[in-house]
This record gives sequence, C-alpha cells and structure tokens, in this order.
Amino acid sequence: MNLFNLSLKLNGFPIEKAKTLLGSIQKKNENELISYIETKKQDIVAFHLKHNPFYKTFAKDANLKDWNTFPVMTKRHLQQPLSERLSEGFTEKKVYVNKTSGSSGEPFIFAKDKFCHAITWASFIDRYSWFNLDFNTSKQARFYGIPLNKTGYYKERFKDFLSNRYRFSVFDLSDAQLEKNLSTFKNNHFDYINGYTSSIVQFAKFLKRKNTILKTICPRLKACIVTSEMLFKEDRTLLETQFGIPVINEYGAAELGLIAFQNTKNDWILNTEDLYVEILDENNMVLPYGEEGRVVITSLYNKAHPFIRYDLGDIGKLSKESTPQKPILESLIGRTNDVVSLPSGKKAAGLTFYYVTKTVIEKDGNVKEFIIEQQKLDTFKISYTSASELSEEKLINIKNAIAKYFEPNLTVHFERKTSLDRSNRGKLKQFKSYL
Repeated sequence: MNLFNLSLKLNGFPIEKAKTLLGSIQKKNENELISYIETKKQDIVAFHLKHNPFYKTFAKDANLKDWNTFPVMTKRHLQQPLSERLSEGFTEKKVYVNKTSGSSGEPFIFAKDKFCHAITWASFIDRYSWFNLDFNTSKQARFYGIPLNKTGYYKERFKDFLSNRYRFSVFDLSDAQLEKNLSTFKNNHFDYINGYTSSIVQFAKFLKRKNTILKTICPRLKACIVTSEMLFKEDRTLLETQFGIPVINEYGAAELGLIAFQNTKNDWILNTEDLYVEILDENNMVLPYGEEGRVVITSLYNKAHPFIRYDLGDIGKLSKESTPQKPILESLIGRTNDVVSLPSGKKAAGLTFYYVTKTVIEKDGNVKEFIIEQQKLDTFKISYTSASELSEEKLINIKNAIAKYFEPNLTVHFERKTSLDRSNRGKLKQFKSYL
C-alpha cells in the first residue's frame, strides 16, 4: 500500500502534479534549462515584490533587470514573527510550517506553500529511485533524533509508520544500545539506512570491533544515505566496509529541501529543478567553478515565503566539470560561522581543524567521538569519549599536528567525557568557536 503518497495527498500536497513538473524540467536540453531557470528567477522575485510586504521592504532597491541587485538574505533577517513574512493570500493554517534545526545557532520558523513542499518530496523520491529505493515500499533504518515531548514524539512515530521506517536512538550510542540496534537489523528486512553521519559512523565502529559486516546480518540492505553532518573520506570507507553497501551523501536543509544528492557515479549533483544555487564571495559576487565561497540559494517555487538569495551559512565549491545540466558540488567545507581565527591573523574552516585532529586521534580505534571548541584566540578544548584515557604521547602528537597545520604556540586542553552533548535533534556539532 502506498501509504507515503497517500499521506501527502491527504495533507494537501499535490505530489502527482509535482512529479509531472519535475519530469518536464528534466527533459529540457541545456538551452531550454538555462532559459527556464532565468524565467523562474524573474517570476519568483516579481511575485514577492508584488505580494510579500516583508520582501518589498527588504529588496526595495532591487532592479528586476539585474539579479545582482537583489540583496542576500540571512537567517537573522528571518528571525521575526512568521505572520510578518508570509505573502498575501497565505495563512499559517494553509501552508507547511516547520522550524530550522538551529545547528547554525540561528533557528527560525519558516513556511512553504503546499505545491512547493510537494516538489521537495518529488525531488527526494526521484533521487532515491537512482538507487532503486521507494518511499512507499523500501523499509528505512532511520538514525535521527526525536522530540522528547509527548505530542512531538508520537507525531514523529506516526510519520515513521506512514513512511515505512524504524527509528533508532541517536542519543544513546553505548555498546549496549548498539548491540540492541544490531539485533533489530537481524530481525527486520531493512532496505536502506538514513540519518545523521556521526551516529551512523559510531554504529559502523561498533561493527568493526565485533568484526561484523551488516549486509551479512541484513541481506536486503541496498544503500546508506548520510545527511546533516560532514562525511569524511575515512568515514565513508569505514561505512562501506562495515555495511557492505554503497554510501550516498545527501545535502539538504529543512527550509529549502534537497540541495544535492550523490549519483551512482559518486558525483554530488545539485538540485536545479526547484532551486537556484550560487557560490558567492564576501562581496556577494558569483565565483567561478572551482572556487570556494558561500552557498546562497533561491527557492524558485515557494510563493508563501521568500527564500531569495538566501545565505544558508555553508561554505562550498562547484566542480570545474559542472555544466548547467549537471552542476556538481565538489565539496562542502563547513559553516561560515565555524571559522577558526588564529593569533597570527590566519583563518581556516573549523572542520579543517577537526579533520587534522581526527587523522591523529582515531588511528587506534580508542577514541569513539570528539568535538573541538575554540575558547580564546589561542586556546582550544578537545572533549572526547574513549575506551581509555589518551596517552601523553598521543596528546603530544595531536598538539604537534595542530601546530604543523595551523601555527605553533596554541594552547590545547583535553577532557575525557562519558558522552558528548548533542543538539535536541541529536546532531553532533563537531567544531564551535566562542569568539
């Protein structure tokens, strides 16, 4: 029974209409696609300039004939009552309303009109089909957080039922709980895994300690889709080895939907059907393929709420091999608010700091997880969970690696913990600066 499609229809999301639109866009040749994107950009800004009081004020100096005159929008611009940001003709009862995860530290409530939200789901359905996965029939092993309040908890459980998925806890990653997870895989016919990277990596490390390949336990598994957190090369190798299935990298945002999805050739393909993605420099100028900058996105179909040149807070770059029909996201470096500032004036992405430390700290499998916090310009704290305390030699090696890749004379403190703090949704923030 197609419970997933049925639930979308019953909630007023015209999924079949959205699928038809998606298919028609995908059939366009390169020139037609370029023309389509330009038309949709003009359509959406014209709509909001006419029907959205908030956006009229925000983009009051914009020129419809010059895209670069439209201001870049940030999360802080949207941190005001939703009712003041909705377009005319839309009310909170007639739109899809949700809240961003807050992983950037700047959460806000947003809205999508029902057709826009249907296109989001049509995009996910299309991408999952690349790997023969079906939202209606493929059973999902889900590693996500869940609200702890009673209403939110049962709402998510009901959505899990409609979506044919089983939810594993990401708040308890003890060996005892991971053993229970393994038992669940033995007793269920899961088709794929989906969820937060860090939690799934911990499950894979557990399997490695047990010398177990998950596909031998659960033969129907086809793929593992990781999302919401960075996927490092070593972690991908670990997942592929311990699960025995392809690992797929997904990039999305609650307020926008699917941004990029890895194809069967390991290319991270951007969504150009309902989003327009730009990589901008500090002066809001578009960067050429291959150069790193801020990921700025326009939602081409959301009439209920403007997301026009919206700075998501991420840093990434497009591959030089990109074309209008096949734009490839080469890398996602991290968040713009996770920048390491050093005494010398040098700056680097926070996840670079995390990665340098990771190459040293996890070699022997002792350390399960760790996070890095910048407390002062020259002072960092590394909190970690492990089977045993890090040796003095290991601590020195970590400090030497940091000095080599960044600069000398930095102060690094270490603290071993029984568990690391996660967000209320179960995400692990790997680097944080308090500057």
